[in-house]
Amino acid sequence: MSSYDVVIIGAGPGGYNAAIRAGQLGLKVACVEGRETLGGTCLNVGCMPSKALLHASELYEAAAGGELSALGVEVTPTLNLEQMMKQKADSVEALTKGVEFLFRKNKVEWIKGWGRIDGPGRVQVKLHEGGERLLETKNIVIATGSEPTPLSGVSIDNARILDSTGALSLPEVPKHLVVIGAGVIGLELGSVWRRLGSQVTVVEYLERICPGLDGETAKTLQ
Repeated sequence: MSSYDVVIIGAGPGGYNAAIRAGQLGLKVACVEGRETLGGTCLNVGCMPSKALLHASELYEAAAGGELSALGVEVTPTLNLEQMMKQKADSVEALTKGVEFLFRKNKVEWIKGWGRIDGPGRVQVKLHEGGERLLETKNIVIATGSEPTPLSGVSIDNARILDSTGALSLPEVPKHLVVIGAGVIGLELGSVWRRLGSQVTVVEYLERICPGLDGETAKTLQ
């Protein structure tokens, strides 16, 4: 059994920041993460890769839509989606490697596996490499994040029916993309593919888009 001052379950933005700060304060820290890379959903398949595609698609639209030519910059753009996806992947890799560096610098032990609380001060980890490992700790931080809620009768195959992760990695621009739900994630990804040439239809049950945002902000966006 290994003993720690703090064990953190989950290495997303909440977990890895807590782990690094605890290490800086001189605590013995372990961080348990089920993914192959650090950073959680945000760095790997969420806000960071989506922003990379958002930026690239905005530049493409500026070139293709005449915004640059209006400024006296004449270009005829050609979309290289494969390179755009590579740039996105390179950005993600740089960010996750940066978190790994900070773990090493601050002596945070990264345990690759899935953790569960096995009693007061005890975390049982199912290791990626096989087997299990019991951790004893004075403190436990739960930073597991969340998972998409499955819809009854709908099978997400990330080929025809996509979740947000699949929408970040399409091999070609779809002719028509239907986005069910006008929250920030759906609108952001829909806007990426619209800029790249897809016809995008947004379906929302409530009376306005971005129902989770301030009403004035949502009205301006709509």
